[in-house]
Amino acid sequence: MELTLLGTGAGRPSRLRNVTSMALKLPAPSTSVWLFDAGEGTQHKLLETPLKLNRIDRIFITHLHGDHVFGLPGLLSTRAYDGGVDPVTIYGPPGLQKMVETLFELSGTHIAYDIHYVETIEGLLFDDGHYRVEAAELEHRVPCFGYRITEYDRPGRLDVDKLQAAQVPAGPLYGRLKAGNDIELPDGRTVCAKDVMGPSIRGRIVTILGDTKPCEGAVRLAHDADLLVHEATFAAGLEEKAEAYGHSTTLQAAEIAKRAGALKLVMTHFSSRYELADANRLADEARTIFPVTDAASDGDVFAVPCRS
Repeated sequence: MELTLLGTGAGRPSRLRNVTSMALKLPAPSTSVWLFDAGEGTQHKLLETPLKLNRIDRIFITHLHGDHVFGLPGLLSTRAYDGGVDPVTIYGPPGLQKMVETLFELSGTHIAYDIHYVETIEGLLFDDGHYRVEAAELEHRVPCFGYRITEYDRPGRLDVDKLQAAQVPAGPLYGRLKAGNDIELPDGRTVCAKDVMGPSIRGRIVTILGDTKPCEGAVRLAHDADLLVHEATFAAGLEEKAEAYGHSTTLQAAEIAKRAGALKLVMTHFSSRYELADANRLADEARTIFPVTDAASDGDVFAVPCRS
C-alpha cells in the first residue's frame, strides 16, 4: 500500500509545487488506485509516475475549491483514451456532480464509461469486506470532508514447518489453507487452517484530510491511523492567518497527529510563500510535537506503515 503525493501546494500551482492531489495504490492482489482530490494538472503529474489512469476506479473529493477539483473533468475525459472503460465511482460534496456534468454538457464531452456519483456524508461511505471508507466533516470556508480508509485484517502467514510436519503437499492445498479453509488429506487426516497459520495481520489505516483548521472531526478520523495526511498551509506563528482562512499550521497539524495517536504524519498543502528549501524547517517545526513527520513534495511516495 503506497501513497503518492501528486500535488502539495495550496491555492495555485507554482514552479515547485502543483495543487492538491494524491493517489493511494492498494496492495496486490488488487490493481486499484484511489485518487484523493484532483487539482489542475493532476493528470500531468500522473504521467510522471508508474500509476495508470485506467486503474483509478474510485475518486474522493474533499471540497469544491478549485485547487482540489479543477483537474477532475479533464482527467475523467482522458481516462477513456488511456484504456479506462470500467466504471468509476466519485465521492464528494453536494454540487460536484452538477459541476462536472455541466462542463461535459457545455463542452460536448462524451464519456464512454459509467460514472457513479456518491454524495459524501458523515459516516460509512463504502465497505467491500476488504476496505472500509468513512468520512467526517472538517472546518473550512466551504463544506469539506476528510476520509478514513481502513484495511481489514488479513490472514496470517502459513507456517511452512508445520505444513511439512503434517505432510501437506505443496500446491493447491496451501492456497485453501491460506484462505482459511480446513482440508482433508488423502490419508483421511484433517488439517485445520488455524493450526498452521500465524496470527492475523492487522489492517492499515490511512487518514486523508481536506483543508481544515484544527477540529474534532480531524481527530476522530485520524484515531490510531498508521498514516495521517494533514494540511499545513502555514508555518508556526501564523495561527491567526490560518484561522482566518480555515487552514492549519505545522504545529497544529502535529497536535492533531499527537492527539489522535497516529503513527506517521505527512504534511501537505503548503502556501506558495514557501520554497522547497523550507520543507526541512517546516518539518522540524512539527517534529517538536510529533517526531515522525514529513513535509511532502510533489512526487513523494510513502509506503503505509503497519503497527506490529
